Amino acid sequence: MCEANAYLLENESKPNETLLMEAVDKVEPDGDGIRLVSIFGEQKFIKGRIHSLSLVDHKVYIKP
Repeated sequence: MCEANAYLLENESKPNETLLMEAVDKVEPDGDGIRLVSIFGEQKFIKGRIHSLSLVDHKVYIKP
């Protein structure tokens, strides 16, 4: 499987990862944010931008 988990990165001085969604299949730009879609069809809109991707670790990092 190639899906990833999406995390919200908060606090610049001491980064904190908060899990937003597991098994993310699609990451789509949507206005001033990002729409995440899981392999199960669950959708979530996050107001923010992609900070980085860790493809080996299957992680998507988003900043508000």
